[in-house]
Amino acid sequence: MNFIWIWNVKTVKRYMIIGLAAFFTAGILYVEAPFLPVFSPDDDPVAIHRVEAERPELALTFDISWGEEQLSPILETLEEEGVEYATFFVSAAWAERHPDLLESIVESGYEIGSHGYRHEHYTRWEDDQIKNDIQHAHQVLSELTEAVPQYLRPPNGSFDQRVLDVAASLNYDVIHWSVHSHDWENPGVDAIVENVTTDVNNGDIILMHASDSAEQTSEALPIALRKLKDDGFSFVSISQLVTGVKVDTEEIK
Repeated sequence: MNFIWIWNVKTVKRYMIIGLAAFFTAGILYVEAPFLPVFSPDDDPVAIHRVEAERPELALTFDISWGEEQLSPILETLEEEGVEYATFFVSAAWAERHPDLLESIVESGYEIGSHGYRHEHYTRWEDDQIKNDIQHAHQVLSELTEAVPQYLRPPNGSFDQRVLDVAASLNYDVIHWSVHSHDWENPGVDAIVENVTTDVNNGDIILMHASDSAEQTSEALPIALRKLKDDGFSFVSISQLVTGVKVDTEEIK
């Protein structure tokens, strides 16, 4: 499975010599960010895992695929805590059932990413099924939000090289994560806060859920946000995180 780390331009310039050496010794490839989706040395699309950034910025992301109770308190918390930027990966089937809730995300100013249409494992599907699902979701989300989604987080975070290839053919960048809250497991508020705030680094992508299955997220979120802000972090959207940087790809087997 492929992941992608993104290096800030200033950092790359500072360590250009090291970077060139690493290119020949570790198979590292640098390309300009505007050419995303980024390809590995084997010309395979990769998933964006995190960004190596100088500034203490984090991308806060929420997956949502069903339910109508948890989203509103999460949006209220984000507003109360002054979090202006976040990205919601939305199941298009959910969006069709709850256009009013989708509109509340958009009106709050948050970025919408695609979470596919049917919330099933893409890795169990044929390529044509994956393509059709992504395209169907694209049409639904584009019509409901009047904006074109650029980023895809496959349902259940499940992907392989085939999924990456199909997504790239449809001009989508696949977004994974580097910090997992495990909130969907409902491990307790303290555990969620610890998962989100421990060993966090500049440029990390945080995964949380706004579905009703994640019953403890709304309670844990304000605590986690305050701790991260106390630690000096601010929050950006996925688009903001990956814009204007150079990328470093590495294959993880």
